[in-house]
Amino acid sequence: MNNSPLAPRAKKSPTILTYHNQEFIDDYYWLRNKDSEAVLEYLNAENEFTKSSMANSKALQETFFQEIKGRMKEDDQSVPVFEDGYWYYSRTETGEQYRIHCRKLQSLYSEEEILLNENLLAEGKDFFSLGEFAVSPNNNLLAYSVDFSGNESYELFIFDLTTKKLLNHTVRNTYYGLEWSNDSEHVFYTKIDDTHRPHQVWLHNITQDSQLDQLKFHEPDESFFLDISKTKDDKYILLNIGSQVTSEVHYLSADTPDKEFTLFAKREHGVEYQVGHLNNKFHILTNAFGAVNFQWMKTDPTSTQKQYWREVIPYNESHYLLELELFDEFFVLEERVDGLTQLRVFSSNLENQHHIVFDEPTYSVSIGDNPEVKSGMLRIHYRSLVTPNTTYDYDLRKKKLITLKVQDIPSGYDKSLYTSERLVITASDGAKIPVSLVYKEELRNSEKPNPMYLYAYGSYGVNVDPYFSISQLSLLDRGFVFAIAHIRGGSDKGRQWYEDGKFLNKKNTFSDFVTVAKYFIDHGYTSSTQLIANGGSAGGLLMGAILNMTPELFQTVIADVPFVDVINTMMDETIPLTVIEYDEWGNPNESAFFEYMRSYSPYDNVQQKDYPHILVTAGLNDPRVQYWEPAKWVAKLRAHKTDDNLLLLKTNMDAGHAGKSGRFERLKETAFEYAFIMKTLAEFD
Repeated sequence: MNNSPLAPRAKKSPTILTYHNQEFIDDYYWLRNKDSEAVLEYLNAENEFTKSSMANSKALQETFFQEIKGRMKEDDQSVPVFEDGYWYYSRTETGEQYRIHCRKLQSLYSEEEILLNENLLAEGKDFFSLGEFAVSPNNNLLAYSVDFSGNESYELFIFDLTTKKLLNHTVRNTYYGLEWSNDSEHVFYTKIDDTHRPHQVWLHNITQDSQLDQLKFHEPDESFFLDISKTKDDKYILLNIGSQVTSEVHYLSADTPDKEFTLFAKREHGVEYQVGHLNNKFHILTNAFGAVNFQWMKTDPTSTQKQYWREVIPYNESHYLLELELFDEFFVLEERVDGLTQLRVFSSNLENQHHIVFDEPTYSVSIGDNPEVKSGMLRIHYRSLVTPNTTYDYDLRKKKLITLKVQDIPSGYDKSLYTSERLVITASDGAKIPVSLVYKEELRNSEKPNPMYLYAYGSYGVNVDPYFSISQLSLLDRGFVFAIAHIRGGSDKGRQWYEDGKFLNKKNTFSDFVTVAKYFIDHGYTSSTQLIANGGSAGGLLMGAILNMTPELFQTVIADVPFVDVINTMMDETIPLTVIEYDEWGNPNESAFFEYMRSYSPYDNVQQKDYPHILVTAGLNDPRVQYWEPAKWVAKLRAHKTDDNLLLLKTNMDAGHAGKSGRFERLKETAFEYAFIMKTLAEFD
């Protein structure tokens, strides 16, 4: 297999960049100009080359698409959630790309009321994404926001559910974060600045034109985001301000939206806290006072500063606290212990506690929507590598799980045909790396290596818990092993696991992935001619790093919307979301961080050598990883690589970071990537 002579070759137009009094030449800096016809011509040429290179796999792409689609229940419905007298749910219809949002009054046997049909909003659009969706406390109004480009800049609308008409008060350039005041006449929302940072909170009165909206808060520090939430008891609007390592909360009675927010506790670098409220007590999860893995505290509304916080239960460094769900009679802690999520239930007086037990070796469980504080039921979501997505209500009094819904797979699924495992692999420095994997039961005693799909992320403290995928079944049924490496940079084993994979420890993320890959090769699970690696966004940085470090270990690498031009991006504060990234990667204006970043930045470390087969994706409207990062990287790889392996760049010209928006279009993208994998395996005909 070799690259066609038609493979695009981006022109070299050297640009001299000066950082730390050093000059650096970037041959492909010109690709940053999105308005340039030459840039669009190059991206389109790469897309055409990708299309022609994959032309002989069209039948296989269609096979994968139909297989995956056959496992999808097209006319599906979410489990209803009861709130303020209504049962809320969403559903999909056969052949439609998007969801329909509905409710029923009091009883599930009542007549259905359609609140919003995404399919109607998306008609004639190449891209559609629903941002916020919030019904007013009086149940008569719906606030929702939409994005038609993929750039995550949303337009806010107010819809009257009684008259079925839009109010003439749209607001542009809003972001995630929206809450109603208790009078159902005011909406709090966030707006973004020129760098795509949510930096302001505004208040809209639905009886007035949006031009009269009030600015309630402005955050000038470019390293902080704003968000808006509401306490579960509907008493307070919370203004949540946060960087990657620091947080600050302001609060306001939801009954008095025209008043000013009150500071909860002043920000302190490295101190994070999140707040809930119930029965005249604020409950806090925080890493203050040396609690690296967070502790549970509480305080009175009259004394919210840190010196008044009091411990609820003793701090335990082996328990990483994630979320606290408050009920009148119970508290539920979502926490991580030894890399697995657990749910711990407390009586309201804290005299009794117990765990909700799950028996699989590796799984994912999370707290769902629980809007009613007086409920004795806890809504949770469970899945594993072999167990389809399952929704439960857990009876907090009877300590009993009640199955509400198990993901339906129309084409059929037999769980007994698959096996999942959890391994612990030791890194060279002694770190114990958890790995979750799944394969067909018939491969359990296989004596020959098998194709393997190895995935990881490893940044921002994000945990990639085991998940069930109807798509992955197409690979598993073809003899693949699928594995997730829970490498440093995530918080899988607690906050320290994250700290050990960031700043000047970032290379641990890359070496952990390489350690896992070598383990699977050395122990006969797979071979270097059968190993596929995948990661996206910051996980795409991981892919770029391991390609430069150990390209010989991998047959194929798929890098989705990869963050690979680290130095040029982090040195440019005008690029969306750059400054807030300093708390993740370090500030490159400091020479120590600059040199360390430069030593692993994929774009800056491309060499003349053999690389495996590579598929790179990008989104022209992506605000998180600008399209030019993958474009420049591919251009440089194409100019330097000494092999004949496939190198493809696939840019979505009308989408953003998440790719295509319709559910069937996303399946086609997955089918394309799977076909690329099969095309690049040695045994592919």
